[in-house]
Amino acid sequence: MCALAEYCRHAGANVEGSDVQEVFYTDEILKSLEIPVHTPFKSGNLPSHIDYLFYSAAYDADNNPELAEAARRGIPGMSYPQALGMISRGQPTGAVAGVHGKTTTTALAGSMAQAAGLPVGVIVGSGVSNFNGRSCLFLGDKGLIAETCEYRRHFLNISPRWLIVTSIEPDHLDYFRDYGDILDAFTEYALKLPENGTLIYCADDAGASELAGKMRILRADLRLIPYGFSADGEYGIQNYRVEGERLVAELAGFSEPLRLRIPGRHSVLNAAAAAALVTVMGADQGLSLDRQKLLSGCEEFRGSRRRSEIVGEAGGILFMDDYAHHPTAIRTTLRGLREFYPNRRLVVDFMSHTYSRTAALFDGFASAFGDADELVLHDIYASAREDSGGVSGEQLYRKTAEIHRSVRYYPEPADSLEELDSFLSPGDLFISMGAGNNWLVSHELYNRRKGRTA
Repeated sequence: MCALAEYCRHAGANVEGSDVQEVFYTDEILKSLEIPVHTPFKSGNLPSHIDYLFYSAAYDADNNPELAEAARRGIPGMSYPQALGMISRGQPTGAVAGVHGKTTTTALAGSMAQAAGLPVGVIVGSGVSNFNGRSCLFLGDKGLIAETCEYRRHFLNISPRWLIVTSIEPDHLDYFRDYGDILDAFTEYALKLPENGTLIYCADDAGASELAGKMRILRADLRLIPYGFSADGEYGIQNYRVEGERLVAELAGFSEPLRLRIPGRHSVLNAAAAAALVTVMGADQGLSLDRQKLLSGCEEFRGSRRRSEIVGEAGGILFMDDYAHHPTAIRTTLRGLREFYPNRRLVVDFMSHTYSRTAALFDGFASAFGDADELVLHDIYASAREDSGGVSGEQLYRKTAEIHRSVRYYPEPADSLEELDSFLSPGDLFISMGAGNNWLVSHELYNRRKGRTA
């Protein structure tokens, strides 16, 4: 919603909005854009005159008083996915989808597009350092690169010409029945590509590769472009290594190496996908982009909010925050951090998000923290779409403690601050993980240490 507000403001609209009272990094972005935000939700927040109302797909007239008031007043409106779909239909669009990696891939594509001179707009579901901390980048009017979400098949609102699929595996099991159901959703999305459209897929991911196999049968007109360590063609990754807190690898079709300052093999996969999208979008629009400049945009990429985000370093401790909230994302992120920072003790604070996901992937969560030296768990963070379930944070702690050598449990993130503050030592890497509100822990601990060393 923050990205959409920014997009509308850039288009010349007068924008204001409402939110819950909890403070999040998006508040900083909205404040910098001088967009008023009312809290909490209430019908009186709606101005007397509104041309259009956009709203999060998490809300409807039954659970939000402002939407109920808008319905009573006959104010036209649409959800965020519908609004993004409307924007995509007005211009050639490169969409990024997948259970994992879509935010970083989209942000990397924006950084590469900026460096290589691809005149497009970019919409990401996070604040991006290279976008001046915001969620949108405006480089020109020759197209759009947008992050799109599979939950409740929201991405079917989008009409892409080029589509990246990073990964397909079970998630959002409060909505999707199983893997087959989520694969069907991605299949339906890929079938929306126009004649001679392009599917860019991760050859290392079983789900994305299965989708590509289906498209070979269902849509022989599509151009299929694989990327990854096992991929043939221009975007095959070779000679991967870590050099001085940089990831380095070669793409088969590029003369210069790809360099990244963010950790993890999955980050190289995301960069390869972004390079493919930007290159193909440019070529299809008659633009021959300088590949060396494109790769410079990759090395210049400093990450996005809550994706291996460096909060700061104080007292010899590196504080980070990451949005990983699925067992696969947790494993790949922690593996990347272990590889990138081999000499640091890795202390992880994790808060699971939604009861349905925790229950469906319970064993996977419990076994996902093998690379952590120390682990802290909390109660489950509920979402707007559910407030209870048949599993608890304490149950997850007990199961994880059967597997992990050192795990602690504090129901609320704030409960852990004092012990963590005394427990952390110079040389540690502390990372908060998850889609809950425990991101406050890494920020608070960093501020405490910073205050002592000032």
